[in-house]
This record gives sequence, C-alpha cells and structure tokens, in this order.
Amino acid sequence: MKRKILLGLAVVFCALALYLLFWPVPIDPQAWTPQEPPPLAGVYAPNELLATVEKLNAGHNPEGVAIDAEGRIYTGLEDGRIMRLRADGSGPEVFARSEGRPLGMQFDATGNLLVAGGDKGLLSFNRDGAFSVLSTEAQGLAFRCVNDLDVAADGTIYFSDTSHKYPISIYKQDLFEHRPNGRLLAYDARTRETRVVLDGLYFANGVAVSRDQSFVLLSETGKYRVLRVWLDKERAGKPEVLIDNLPGFPDNISANERGEFWLALVTPRNGLLDWLLPRPFLRKIILRLPAFMQPAPKRHGFIIELDANGRVTRTLQDPTGKSFALVSSVLEHQGKLYLGSIGEEAVGRLTIPAR
Repeated sequence: MKRKILLGLAVVFCALALYLLFWPVPIDPQAWTPQEPPPLAGVYAPNELLATVEKLNAGHNPEGVAIDAEGRIYTGLEDGRIMRLRADGSGPEVFARSEGRPLGMQFDATGNLLVAGGDKGLLSFNRDGAFSVLSTEAQGLAFRCVNDLDVAADGTIYFSDTSHKYPISIYKQDLFEHRPNGRLLAYDARTRETRVVLDGLYFANGVAVSRDQSFVLLSETGKYRVLRVWLDKERAGKPEVLIDNLPGFPDNISANERGEFWLALVTPRNGLLDWLLPRPFLRKIILRLPAFMQPAPKRHGFIIELDANGRVTRTLQDPTGKSFALVSSVLEHQGKLYLGSIGEEAVGRLTIPAR
C-alpha cells in the first residue's frame, strides 16, 4: 500500500514537473534587468493624504474619468458600460454601452466623448451616447489595447496602444513577455488618418499633452518610466526619458492648468516580478501556475505630482489601501482630483491638499 502511494506521488510529481517545464505558454519573454527600486523615503515617503477620498458610486473598476462642460462625471466600467454621474457625484446612470473595455477618456472641443476602447480601437461618443469608430489600425497593424488618450489644441488625438499582441483582459501576459509591443499614435481629425509617433514601447499606457503643446508624455509601464516626445518643429518625434525608475507601475497621466502633471502609480513595484524580469524561462514557468501564485498588484493608493521637467513635487498616498487603492487615473478639475481605479466600485474625489 505504501509503495502504491509513493508511486502515485511520483507520477503526480513528474506530471507536474513536465507541465511546468514544457507545457506551451503564449508568450515569448525576453530578459531585462530593472534598476533597484527607489526606497519609499524622501519625496516618496508614505503619507495618508488619500485617506479622505470621497467615493462616488459608479460601478466595478472605473478606470478612466472625464468631466463635461456641465461638470458631469463620466467613467468606463469593466463590463463595457460608460456611466455618467451628476456634478455632485450622485445619480449614476448609463450614458452609453461600449463594445469593448472603455479605458482612458476625454471630451473634445465639440463635446464628443473620446474613449480608448481597448481592442475596439479609438472611439467617439456623441451627446446621445451613439458611438463611431475613429481608428482601429496604423501601418497595417491592428490595435489590441488602445489604453489612454489626450487631445491637443489643434484637435489631434494622441493615444496609446499598449500592445499589438495582447488585449487588456490578459495584460499580464504583455508585462511577463516584456517585449516592445506598444505604440504612441496620433489621429488627425481633419484627414481621419492615424500615424505612428513612436513604436517599440514596453506596455505603452498613459498619455498627456503639455499645456504649452510642445510635447506629449507617455507612461511606459513595462519600464517604470515616463517618456517625453517633443512636438515642436525642431525636435518633433524625438523621445527622451522624463522620469525613470519609478517606485511603482505608472498608469494614466494628465496635465493640469499650471503646466504640471498628475501620474497614477497603480501599484508599487513587485519584488518577485523584478527578480523574474532578467529570467525569461522562469517567467514562462510562473505563468503556468494558478493566478494566486503569480505576482499580483498590492493595494496601495499612490499618486505623483510632476513638474514639466520630471521633478516629483509631492505624492498623495494611502499605504493601507483601505480608503482608495489601485489608482489608474487622476484628473484635476476645479480644485479637486477625480480618481479612477482598477480595484474599486467608485470614482474617487479629493480636494487637492494644500502644500
């Protein structure tokens, strides 16, 4: 009897080993060695400035936030609905239904709601909630994860496609693969043409045009950094690193009226993932494990304020994650911050703390 049990355990162990070592996974990972993450000290020192966030009931995982000319609040949910709340944050109602996953969003000059629609492309919703598809591909390569956008003064829509391989529903596969599958793109509303501004990006994410229209920022989540791409004639299209080696995963970014930027760090860096990044083979093994055994986001609310030179001027945090966490977007409007999240049932609202 004992021999049978041992034989059975050996068979199970061998089967498990074969599965972990040889069962195919849908990624082709490459090695990358990140820098040591900065300590949560100094300007990154934990604080409780997000502890007083007001929660505005909206629905599950309201990732992006936009506000119309009447002050009404819009957000997109995981099930494809776009919700609208009154200016006071009450009365949530369905404004429209998207066929994809509505992510970043913003109103254009004519009052249409522009939405990064995941694998459905770049979308535009009119005041009645009817939508049209503006763009689904560039240079013959279809979008799989249109993630965030911003509108320049001339009407050009700058937007990110996180990955040409993986949709948002399996975003972790793109992070685990760690290949330059992302692009920054520009849609010309007059010609209805889309051009590639920058390619070869590692998990292209948040997008923000500077107040003076001289550059656009792009959160490169897979490399823990924010890039600046110049738009003026002398330096058009030239990228440079605005801020590197962030202490968390940068998500959406937005400009304010003072020429500064708000950046959401959706979760702090994960020590296990950083250790795995130089080890592609082990990442393939980890991806075969059940989800609960893989690196996962930590509930730690984290927002960074940046000046135009990439200097961190302050952070707003909730280290416990009890008030508001997994912040995916930050929008400043009339002295308040409106927060999206991939882990809350509400949009967050917070009066901007005094310095």
